[in-house]
Amino acid sequence: MRQLSLVISLLVFASSFGTIEGAGSTQDEVVVSVDGTNLRFSPSTVNIVEGDTVRFFWSGELLAHNAVSDDGLFDSGEPSRNVDYSFTFELGTNGSHTYVCEPHEEVGMVGTINVEPAPPDPSPEPETGQEGENSTKSGETWIPFFGLELVVAVMLFAVIYHFGRTQGLAETRLILPGDDEEVER
Repeated sequence: MRQLSLVISLLVFASSFGTIEGAGSTQDEVVVSVDGTNLRFSPSTVNIVEGDTVRFFWSGELLAHNAVSDDGLFDSGEPSRNVDYSFTFELGTNGSHTYVCEPHEEVGMVGTINVEPAPPDPSPEPETGQEGENSTKSGETWIPFFGLELVVAVMLFAVIYHFGRTQGLAETRLILPGDDEEVER
């Protein structure tokens, strides 16, 4: 059992080194909740970048609330004591967006989301060689999901090894070249 837990630990460690294209996404989520004692959004001002998400979340509030933008960009729906609504600010939504809690707008329950333009894509255009084919400076190629394949192979080996040990079908040991013992057939 100790060996199995060691194998699982090694697999988790090994999988942390894998690289998956697109995993470096810069999308963030900002949570806006309700300060029910002061009838305010918390935080009342949010600064994000295009592509980020704002999540309006509150649960078990004494009074019902909602979040509705003045420009009609988003609307969390009817006022409720429990809200879990997310809105992602896509490209082209940069600017300042004011929103209100409709039932409590008169007492100043308003908020602002400032959306900055998304930074330009840092990936450069592929260079073309003289023959018009794509080339890289180092000539190396990237094999997608190579780390995942390695993890699967190690897991398969561990399962087969563990099955052989627990079922007692055969003695399981590693025979190295140069061992003086002869293997019985």
